[in-house]
Amino acid sequence: AAGAGAIVAKHGNRSISSKCGSADVLKELGVNIEVTPEIVEKCLNEIGIGFLYAPLLHPAMKYATPVRRQLGVRTIFNILGPLANPAGTRHQLLGVYDAKLTEPLANVLKNLGSIHALVVHGEGGLDEASTTSETIISELKNGSVSTYKIKPEDFGIKKASLVDLKGGDAVFNAALALDILNGKKGAQRDIVVLNAGAAIYAADMAENINTGVKLTIKSIDSGAALQKLEALKKLTN
Repeated sequence: AAGAGAIVAKHGNRSISSKCGSADVLKELGVNIEVTPEIVEKCLNEIGIGFLYAPLLHPAMKYATPVRRQLGVRTIFNILGPLANPAGTRHQLLGVYDAKLTEPLANVLKNLGSIHALVVHGEGGLDEASTTSETIISELKNGSVSTYKIKPEDFGIKKASLVDLKGGDAVFNAALALDILNGKKGAQRDIVVLNAGAAIYAADMAENINTGVKLTIKSIDSGAALQKLEALKKLTN
């Protein structure tokens, strides 16, 4: 999404209730995730992408981490994390693990001052837009929330299976990310394209998700997306 011109402030953590967190992957890719808020701000201003490492910005949360790891399941903290983005984002793509949460959380984002947000749930338990089945979206736009469904075929994307999308540890997922950024096609790229396209739409950089998908494909194929990763690595190290 950043390669297409959207400003992306990703708020994330290491793995707690899953095998691999966004922070684990970025670290494996060579990004220094433990930088000061000033460096994150510089990244956002200069290259349009920054990673906000939750433990550094919400130190009190560390007391909940051991319990979350012991439980090994999703808890209220999986919802609080995206809502507590320190960047104060007003445009957001937020994935939830339960379809019943899409509309309530879209209304929470409305109350928090968001302008345009998509809260998504992929049928089958995915906390992102899915290419395996339908995705439920509660969209906040122009001060109101509407809920609807999309499917991969709506965007010219081939339907995948959960096996096609299976990830692994940080090393595996980082290699996968590099393959996608270097132009490798397949089911893994397709789900990235769909979610980045939705993020571009939420950022009001596209008139709809379909246009966002096309902009994402252009961003990857032109090398712009990979250039953003390289720039992020350089600025954080």
